Amino acid sequence: MIHQQRGSKVSEVNAGNWREKLRVQIVNKGLRLTQQRLLICEIFFEELTEHANIDELYQKVKRRNGSIGYATVYRTLKLLTECDLATSIQIGDGTTRFEPVTEHHDHLICTECGKIVEFENDEIERLQEDVAASFGFILTSHSMELFGTCQNCASN
Repeated sequence: MIHQQRGSKVSEVNAGNWREKLRVQIVNKGLRLTQQRLLICEIFFEELTEHANIDELYQKVKRRNGSIGYATVYRTLKLLTECDLATSIQIGDGTTRFEPVTEHHDHLICTECGKIVEFENDEIERLQEDVAASFGFILTSHSMELFGTCQNCASN
């Protein structure tokens, strides 16, 4: 059975606990948690409800603090990804989108409009583990993106 997630994120790093995880990771890297990084992270974890690309995040950040540059937003997203607090998704047109690390899920991506649908399917998960085991692999992580045309674009 496929379970679709919409709108809200059931996240391991939302509801405020991203702050502590970020602080620990930044200290471990010998960096500082600046006000600029904190604002970018607040917007990323608390205000965005969809898979955002860097331009969308930058526009939201810019409205709150016009002195934060594009490069700072880019470096902060890169830092979040390196700290396993965010993941990136490549969509068909070459755009990279980001989301907070959440409970495991997979993605359906429309190559026409860019719509992303999150879903979970226990049978697919079991099959992936079986395939890995048949080749002698022990899975440590994986991601799956399925590309196609959404119902709305297919009917147009």
